[in-house]
Amino acid sequence: MEKGNQQLKRTLQARHIMMLALGGAIGAGLFKGSSAAIDIAGPAVIVAYLIGGIILLFIMQGLAEMAVKNPNARTFRDLVQPILGNFSAHFLDWIYWKMWVLNIAAEGIVAAMFIQYWFPSVPTWLLVLLIAILITLLNVFSVKLFAEAEYWMASVKIAVIVLFIIFGVLLLFVPFQGHEPTGFANLTAHDGFFPHGTKGLIAAMLVVVYSYGGTEMIGVTLAEAQNPEKVIPKAIRNTFVRIVGFYVLPFLIIVSLMPWDKVNESSQSPFVIVFDSIGIPYASDIMNAIILLAIFSSMNSGLYASSRVLFTQSEDGKVPKIFSKLSKKRVPFVAVITCTAALYLGVLISFVAGDQTFNYLMGSLSYTVLFIWFFITLAHLRSRSKGDVDVQKYHVKWFPYTTWFALICIIAIFFGILFTTSIIQTVITMCIYLVITLSYFYQDSPKKRRMNLASNK
Repeated sequence: MEKGNQQLKRTLQARHIMMLALGGAIGAGLFKGSSAAIDIAGPAVIVAYLIGGIILLFIMQGLAEMAVKNPNARTFRDLVQPILGNFSAHFLDWIYWKMWVLNIAAEGIVAAMFIQYWFPSVPTWLLVLLIAILITLLNVFSVKLFAEAEYWMASVKIAVIVLFIIFGVLLLFVPFQGHEPTGFANLTAHDGFFPHGTKGLIAAMLVVVYSYGGTEMIGVTLAEAQNPEKVIPKAIRNTFVRIVGFYVLPFLIIVSLMPWDKVNESSQSPFVIVFDSIGIPYASDIMNAIILLAIFSSMNSGLYASSRVLFTQSEDGKVPKIFSKLSKKRVPFVAVITCTAALYLGVLISFVAGDQTFNYLMGSLSYTVLFIWFFITLAHLRSRSKGDVDVQKYHVKWFPYTTWFALICIIAIFFGILFTTSIIQTVITMCIYLVITLSYFYQDSPKKRRMNLASNK
């Protein structure tokens, strides 16, 4: 087989990459985490998501600039390694892989729960098995098939969010069929806009960070993007506007339509309540299907990201060569199938943690997203330490102020989450990080280097 056939194929266009990032970011964090975020911060959840969106913009701008300067990079590990060194690249790669593997597990369980809405007698393990087969098939046939499937799945859930915003605005301002518009009175009528003060705002950042996590997936598409130096900045600009709009506006509508302290008391999702109020028949079934589609989309994106990390690690000799084996369609199918195994891990975790599985995994994932953002931001700061910038190419205009702002916010949010998160989540996450750190020193040992040299021969 020719060498060219051993490389990933550049088939991802700007629209694919943008929807891939949206697919990773708009999932269970929005539909399942919305009630939790409102309960923690009250109406101030709007501010939390707005702050998180601004931080995300500055981080992604830095990622885009580094991608333009290094068009041969395969993932953001290749962007970070020349700047921060081997350990940072190793740590970043593996915590990113761990994040998506756990996310697949968490959302696989949630997806099974939503399917049980229609088929309550079917056991969870069987539903997760069927989900695993479906997601695997979408990812192993071809990158183009995966990208198109992700594009249309993301498009459907975005269309539903747009409808939710339109219907919500109608309910806020337009009287009809005996309905009186609520306006914005609920924003301050129940213990004020900040009912839990600054502490509630900081605690809500746990959900915010988890929700926005996945947008940085744009950095994993570098090896399969057409003209990455042009496509990546465009995708980042478009993605930011959409993600902030699809989080901030829905939350503004939810806490305006109903008292924030009543959101968690309802057995229905806020999205279902809005569609019911408009008079759409079978609103519960429709929203259940849409949420399920959103979770599938997020899992699809996560399997793509985690398998590409495993592929590049294998190419560099960090893990066995079998993970870099490509199919005729140039898909790393062994890496894809291996990452799918995370779904079964999720089932085992659910047996131990029960209904708290999603919450435990969300806490660990929030830490990981923060660390990923930290490394990207730090790398961007140091990438321009000499002040070099090609004004003919994409560059961050207000550097280094925007990047420093993002870095300081990331550190502040980390300590905020540290003091407001369950000690169990923190300990488990730190143990995983310790294992990743020890694995680096093992791989860097003389004995391991000799073994890698022998295997490469």
